[in-house]
Amino acid sequence: MSINEAQLETLEKREVFPAMMKGLRGKCPSCGQTKLFTGGLKVQDKCSSCNEEFHHHRADDLPAYLNIFVVGHVVVAMMMMALTWKLVGMWTGMFMTIGIAILASVLLMRLLKGMVVGAQWAIRMHGFGGNED
Repeated sequence: MSINEAQLETLEKREVFPAMMKGLRGKCPSCGQTKLFTGGLKVQDKCSSCNEEFHHHRADDLPAYLNIFVVGHVVVAMMMMALTWKLVGMWTGMFMTIGIAILASVLLMRLLKGMVVGAQWAIRMHGFGGNED
């Protein structure tokens, strides 16, 4: 089913920020009741509460790029401060930086993917608006 721009304007407006926050919490961006993920990074095919379909989402590489951006800036800044203020030695700083970067990347990936799926739902991207991209 495809809709045109005139029909898209008559559809109910979806708030982007609340949908992103629901996705960040791992909940359905539509109702906020059920889990968005089935396990790991796999998004459910549809919400069991409101029947919103998610099988067509395309988060692709955006969560990974956001993850690299956030973790890179935070971890490199922490490493530079620690080395500048001589809080740790070079080798200790290097291994701490690697460990913190890996841990932060793993912890952030699911949060960022949920946020991206929520944003896509809110702005009706990739099939969330009833049209094929």
